[in-house]
Amino acid sequence: MDLKILEHTPPWEWPEDAGPHFLKILGDDQAGESNRCLAAELAGDFTVISDDIAHALLSIAANPNESDKLRGISVISLGTGLANADMMGFEDPDDIIISEKTFIEIQETLHKLFVDTDIPTDVRRRILEASVRAPQDWHRENVLAAFSSDEEAWRLTAVFCMQFIRGFDDQILEALNDKNADIHYHAVCAAGNWAVDAAWPHIRALVDADTTDKPLLLAAIDAVVNIRPQEAAEVFGDLIDDDDQEVVDAVYEALAMAEALNEIDDEDEDDEFLR
Repeated sequence: MDLKILEHTPPWEWPEDAGPHFLKILGDDQAGESNRCLAAELAGDFTVISDDIAHALLSIAANPNESDKLRGISVISLGTGLANADMMGFEDPDDIIISEKTFIEIQETLHKLFVDTDIPTDVRRRILEASVRAPQDWHRENVLAAFSSDEEAWRLTAVFCMQFIRGFDDQILEALNDKNADIHYHAVCAAGNWAVDAAWPHIRALVDADTTDKPLLLAAIDAVVNIRPQEAAEVFGDLIDDDDQEVVDAVYEALAMAEALNEIDDEDEDDEFLR
């Protein structure tokens, strides 16, 4: 089974033994750095993540003898299981991809690793970025501390994390004006995710500007729908005829979502009127 082929194959088309194959490579320290890093990345996909794979990834993350790169990728791959468990819970067997016991073990281990300042900085950053997919009490103060850091890399991590933790509107607005393109991008994502209305002029300007690069434009399109869905049709007028099909597809998806959200708002208003 060729990892490179699997990398470029949709996960839902992977063979049934893809998960065990990734697990074997993760546990083989003779498999080569590049192969183990790719296996760690692929093993985090929703279609294959399991208790066994999660434990293998967690073991690598906690092992100081592994490379920082492999440890960081392994941590990030744990984010899928954390996010699913946090969202779906553990009551319906069809929704469970990792057990509650494994979920708690991941959370506790990542927290313990994060507070260990002897852990390499890049690994600690990845721990914060992955663990916020299932927010805990310790996250808020550490995200705030990261945002206040003089190190740009920590500020980037903080703004990324703000997509998953409510209550950072002021910091998100500040980050929208950051000169670092990656920080700016994640600030747009965070503003959209939490429907930060004060970010509207900035988001609208990104959509209107001809110079906005595509990843940022796509993030702004998503943000429009969450912040002011009722204005989406007006804002996206010219983009429907854009030369880039990916942008056009994103606009149509956004318009469909905006229509659905507007219908929900109308129903809520009708219910309130009837009361």
